[in-house]
Amino acid sequence: MKTLSRILFAVSALILAFGAYVHTSAFGKVSAAVAKSDLPEFFGKGFRVLWLQDSAIQIIFAIVFAVVAIRPTAAPRWIIIMLALLLLTTVAFVYYFIGNFIAGHLFLAAAVAAILGALLTSEERPD
Repeated sequence: MKTLSRILFAVSALILAFGAYVHTSAFGKVSAAVAKSDLPEFFGKGFRVLWLQDSAIQIIFAIVFAVVAIRPTAAPRWIIIMLALLLLTTVAFVYYFIGNFIAGHLFLAAAVAAILGALLTSEERPD
């Protein structure tokens, strides 16, 4: 089970790293669309911040799950599950506001992989 949990954490990390790359790559187009829109300046800047913030969070989660894939004792099970629940919250928002969208599916896959990986990881801790 230890190997399977590591694979699941690695899958989650790869999905999130890919998502961060795609999301960050689209920033130029999003920024141009905001500039052409009639949004007030404050909301346009806020949208840009939130766009890049989402990319940064994906990178951080990808790093955390990659570290746990390499060293399963790096974080306790409950921390991993809490992080995955944050991803599931994002999934809920994506599905509610956007609907059936690939980003929601990717976040869902990453969250489920992380939760399953956490559940399959033993709670043994070195002293």
